[in-house]
Amino acid sequence: MSTLDIYKKLLEGFWVKWSRCRYQSCTRNKVLFKDIFFGAYRLCLLITGGVILRSFPGIICLLAFVTYKWRRRHLSMDDMIEEFLKSQNNLVPLRYSFKEIKKMTKNFKDKLGEGGYGSVFKGKLRSGHHVAIKLLGKSKGNGQDFINEVASIGTIHHANVAKLIGFCVEGSKQALVYDFMSNGSLDKIIFTEENKNTLGWKKMFDIVLGVAQGIHYLHQGCDMQILHFDIKPHNILLDENFNPKVSDFGLAKLYSVDDSIVSLTAARGTIGYIAPELVYKNLGGISYKADVYSFGMLLMEMVGRRKNVNAFADHTSQIYFPSWIYDRLDQGEDLELGDVSDDEKAMVKKMVITAFWCIQLLPFDRPSMSKVLKMLESDVELLDMPPKPFHQLPLETSMEIHSCENSNDELSTSLDTVTITSSNIA
Repeated sequence: MSTLDIYKKLLEGFWVKWSRCRYQSCTRNKVLFKDIFFGAYRLCLLITGGVILRSFPGIICLLAFVTYKWRRRHLSMDDMIEEFLKSQNNLVPLRYSFKEIKKMTKNFKDKLGEGGYGSVFKGKLRSGHHVAIKLLGKSKGNGQDFINEVASIGTIHHANVAKLIGFCVEGSKQALVYDFMSNGSLDKIIFTEENKNTLGWKKMFDIVLGVAQGIHYLHQGCDMQILHFDIKPHNILLDENFNPKVSDFGLAKLYSVDDSIVSLTAARGTIGYIAPELVYKNLGGISYKADVYSFGMLLMEMVGRRKNVNAFADHTSQIYFPSWIYDRLDQGEDLELGDVSDDEKAMVKKMVITAFWCIQLLPFDRPSMSKVLKMLESDVELLDMPPKPFHQLPLETSMEIHSCENSNDELSTSLDTVTITSSNIA
């Protein structure tokens, strides 16, 4: 088709029709701009090929660098753990291979639960003794959570502290072997409708005493002062006789027994139990009083057999349980315990007053765990009612309510700020 032909067609007028067309489908294999099309196609191939060839060495180098950093991080973590284990000459727990761990758990068949530091499986030793095996997840602290647990409870023995039987370290695979607690964790007893009335007040009081004795031992009964930093119902395990054991030392820190104030670079704990001074530095130094505060919040939940914060309570006054119960006690009103004996009422009142002393805002105003034990073992009439520990909902409480209403429960904390991070509830 010549230029003249095109000109004539333009003068005559024509219909325009367009579609995706390959040169094979065109009449007599003739396509306008055929050479231009194939030239552009070849140019595109050349450019793409050149980019790939030039980028290939860079991609290889990048992959090599990432692999190197990953291996270095994990190898340094493994070296740190091995160095720690070698330094513990008096370490009592046995060291198991990962193959033995798999055999104990029948290839991780019976899962008991899952927490922030990994999954827990039921297992059995060759002797027939049942154990709980915590398989640690991918470490966020270069193996520090593993070292924290082994260092803190590897050599101690107390009736109210979970016993570490053994451990496993094989590269990135880390596991801790504990005595199996047949009645699970305390939260399953006090928070579930079918179980919350399983235990009477006498047994509940015995559990309180046991937990207090366990924490007191960690603070003053060992060569080093062990601060738990995560006392809560989920971390209190119950054996077949409902004897309590303080467990889960992933956040624990060891300090000299002479240290009244300790250093901590970041806040640690669970919202609702974390002591205020871990968030606000101006409230006072960080010490064993942080565990005392957490124990007080735990004690309140045991008395109420409910979460301290309930955004869906029938009355707004009951949203924050400690505030509601303080007002009732202060006004001389009944605690609404139902059909209980006078001895049980006195027992519960003693628990409540002790809890209020434990959750005082300033660490200085809280008792030590040895004083807590004396309060629990004394006559309720001898206990003074402490000042109201809050003038409004504590920070962590208001955050929990906000979290409840917005279906978010993952919280990040630092010493200067507390922020809420969006996540789906598991």
